[in-house]
Amino acid sequence: MRKNFTHLILVAAAFIAGTVYQQQQDIFAQDQMVYELRTYTTAPGRLPPLLDRFGGGEIDLFHKHGMTSVGYWVPDDDELSQNTLVYMVAHDNRDAATESWANFSADPVWTEMWNKSLEDGPIVTGVAVQFLDPTSFSPLQ
Repeated sequence: MRKNFTHLILVAAAFIAGTVYQQQQDIFAQDQMVYELRTYTTAPGRLPPLLDRFGGGEIDLFHKHGMTSVGYWVPDDDELSQNTLVYMVAHDNRDAATESWANFSADPVWTEMWNKSLEDGPIVTGVAVQFLDPTSFSPLQ
């Protein structure tokens, strides 16, 4: 009976320690640098205008509103290279990301740029967003 009781106490202690560790990890993840990976799919033939918009001032607006550019890519795949832009920006944390995007969206320069880019029809038909937290061994922290 004493052996079962000791085992039960050890299991409970391990569970509590794991829960405390997970809560600390959650807090850490919310307060650390976060990377945002975005993939845009365009309507047929509309990737060049999207690239022109990014290269023509959109990235400058990201910086203005606190986002850090990590990189911008077109896939090295024949089909995807015709309609896909992948990029990554970094934020101090998730709250900073929310604030940056809100300020970016409300910027009248962005509104004008976006409206102008749509004069020949819609550009982006799909957006995938993923927030990434760096591992302890990642060169990007």
